[in-house]
Amino acid sequence: TALLPLRRKARDEGPVEAAEVELELHPLQNKWALWFFKNDFSRAWQDNLHLVTKFDTVEDFWAMYSHIQLASKLSSGCDYALFKDGIQPMWEDSRNKRGGRWLVSLAKHQRHSKLDLLWLETLLCLIGVNRGNTAGRVCGAVVNIRTKGDKISVWTQEAENQASVLHIGIEDSYLGFPP
Repeated sequence: TALLPLRRKARDEGPVEAAEVELELHPLQNKWALWFFKNDFSRAWQDNLHLVTKFDTVEDFWAMYSHIQLASKLSSGCDYALFKDGIQPMWEDSRNKRGGRWLVSLAKHQRHSKLDLLWLETLLCLIGVNRGNTAGRVCGAVVNIRTKGDKISVWTQEAENQASVLHIGIEDSYLGFPP
């Protein structure tokens, strides 16, 4: 076959030295933390929240994303939260206290048709290109899996800054909707 000469050449040349291969990583503007929440009524709310991983490159994002369950496969009462490193996904965190959120509610029947795509688009908007003045005003995003219907929210740092909040939700399309 056509691959035989290539295999023979690879065998004759031997393995490539690690020093010869330079992988270029693509750094993100921020370091991010992925959190997982599984509701257990017998425990305190904060005890149900677990840090999964942190990443700061495009490659590490895709490695993380490819190894977690899709949001649509999570049990009811579970959440994923992706927040800037140093910000916990709770309103009590000092960087969230004065904030607000953009919220999209999905009907039960949309879990398998829209949820995973909207969540991925939201994640990519969060970690993606520099969004100018609004990038620093977004804290993170949460996907809530619930029996009656799922929700995706983008948390903002300052709810009182109406222009910024509108820009985040409408102009920047953090929730996967075209402007």
